[in-house]
Amino acid sequence: MIALHRDEPRIVGPLPGPKARKWLSRDDAVMSPSYTRTYPLVVRRAKMAMIEDLDGNRFLDFTAGIAVTAAGHSHPKVVAAIRRQAGRLIHMSGTDFYYTPQVKLAERLARLAPGDGPKRVFYTNSGAEAIEAAFKLARRHTGRFRALAFHGAFHGRTYGAMSLSGSKPMQRRGYAPLVPEVHHARFGDLESVRSLFRTTLPPDELAAIFVEPIQGEGGYIVPPPDFLPGLREICDEVGALLVLDEVQSGIGRTGRMFASEHWGVEGDIVCLAKGIANGLPLGAIVAKAEVMDWPSGSHASTFGGNPVACASALVTLSLVERRYRANAEARGEQLMAALRDLARRHPSIKEVRGLGLMVGMEIQYEGAPDPDLRDRVIDLAFHRGLLLLPCGPSTVRFCPPLCLTPRQVEIGVEIVDAALGAAEAEQAVGLDAPDPVAT
Repeated sequence: MIALHRDEPRIVGPLPGPKARKWLSRDDAVMSPSYTRTYPLVVRRAKMAMIEDLDGNRFLDFTAGIAVTAAGHSHPKVVAAIRRQAGRLIHMSGTDFYYTPQVKLAERLARLAPGDGPKRVFYTNSGAEAIEAAFKLARRHTGRFRALAFHGAFHGRTYGAMSLSGSKPMQRRGYAPLVPEVHHARFGDLESVRSLFRTTLPPDELAAIFVEPIQGEGGYIVPPPDFLPGLREICDEVGALLVLDEVQSGIGRTGRMFASEHWGVEGDIVCLAKGIANGLPLGAIVAKAEVMDWPSGSHASTFGGNPVACASALVTLSLVERRYRANAEARGEQLMAALRDLARRHPSIKEVRGLGLMVGMEIQYEGAPDPDLRDRVIDLAFHRGLLLLPCGPSTVRFCPPLCLTPRQVEIGVEIVDAALGAAEAEQAVGLDAPDPVAT
């Protein structure tokens, strides 16, 4: 059989296959029902942008594990770095001791993050933890207690991050009371922010504005060109910090190392995770040195900045910076052009938007968002060998590994075209039955 990373999608039998079904049953017996599984994929192995399940079906991955495997699944250079570091030192908590991978990575992140001034780094295990750390730091540094975020935002599922989020009611239902004094404005609307200052949010009590340069879970929404620069101006006016959530949009995904670079905006704190270590659990906040002024013992993490994760991150950043960042820009332009061409033939496509390989295709029916049709398109694509994810009310999310090839873009678009056609045909005649895939 062709090497996995060089192969094309191939479905060898009905999905899920017999081996996958056994593991789905075992999973159902012991795993939390809170997980949001999109379709019954049981992964055996992965390489670059290709996935193989337990039954030998092969899929083209346009999810990257939710925008995580920036350099590709099991990239050989990343694997080699992980093995080397695991053979030397797996853990010796950086909260209490010193080891070189932490320092090397902090130096690299401080250099890469926008802005010329000195910066400091705090490590976490995830994006949500990075947001929590930024929230705590902003309150402590400013001596203020209020925070501002945006409708449609997703910052994570821990209490502070969940309180800042404004994406879906399900993410909040049953968890009240949340962290108090968190306000929300309309994403992309500077006047909405200023209106809060005139009504319910005293600006002299605002510690920070938290914002995703491009909203992720909210639907891959790209803001107007004046929005992020306007938020920077507002923060400077009222003495608040600008916290940029680059957890999904950072590490080369948009064609720049940080999405905020598209608007020339420098944050006071930048939150990172997902693509930074190519699949190992690692997050970080990178803050201006004068902002990260909390004293020893005021915040810490046992596993944050784990040496193996840091070793993986150092190689991942080099690969992305030197090669895959530019590829993300080129492949993103190719993908969006092809999807916009599909929009001329498929009335269900309302809009294609994004930057680099952070692309959203919004699905509609008779002019209104149609989440059911969106979900059907994703399911039909899965049965044809393409992995996609939803986001927002009715958007298909494209966030593949940044190593994607031109041919893989073509294959992915061909499958999306077929899935759209089948879903639209079903909707026209009111069918709900599974589509018989002829591949």
